[in-house]
Amino acid sequence: MVDPNQLSQSRDPETVRDMFGGIARRYDLANHLLSCGCDFFWRKRAAEIVNSWQPNTIVDLATGTGDLAIALGNSLPGSEILGADFSEEMLAVAKAKGLRRTIIADALALPFADRSFDCVTIAFGLRNIHGWNAALREMARVLTSNGHLLVMEFSLPSQPVLRSVYRFYLHRLMPAFGAFLTRKKTAYDYLGDSIERFPGGDALLRMIESNGFRNAAAEPLTAGIVTIYTAAKR
Repeated sequence: MVDPNQLSQSRDPETVRDMFGGIARRYDLANHLLSCGCDFFWRKRAAEIVNSWQPNTIVDLATGTGDLAIALGNSLPGSEILGADFSEEMLAVAKAKGLRRTIIADALALPFADRSFDCVTIAFGLRNIHGWNAALREMARVLTSNGHLLVMEFSLPSQPVLRSVYRFYLHRLMPAFGAFLTRKKTAYDYLGDSIERFPGGDALLRMIESNGFRNAAAEPLTAGIVTIYTAAKR
């Protein structure tokens, strides 16, 4: 296990930007293969939840190559959807895939007025931000008074045997597969370490509610290796 201080340093914005920029072209392929295709189901479920809120305006933070934003657009064709990320390389891939509205933006200092969006989504991105509390406060700031938040993140299965198997995959197999697919093993070493250190479950629910939200809830998917967190603006 890495030292917490080392992980904090690895979440330095420039380090994270360079890391994701370096794997942008192979990022989707790696995601689909390393998740055994489960990422399609995870995004489908996230889109179903957002659809139930019927938002008119959505910003997808840390949109990366745009997969969640595109899924939301397919589910909510009448909504305005903006994909925001601080990696130009990732956004270039998202645009090539058909995501029409994108903006380069830092989740800790969003270039939007207060109460600009009905919904904020972020998939597998909050974990990588240097200041989790500050990012959540920014999300609350740009939401309308009746707005909703959806955070989708990796997590650890609660069942001990499954957790052990998943950890072996996370720290032993996935870095090797990721290195083969992207030639960037460090990105996948980082992934496993960051999942271990991220405050998921009840801890994240408390963090969300202490930073401008209410009625935070968690929905584990695929035996708990991914969790969707939802909340309403307080």
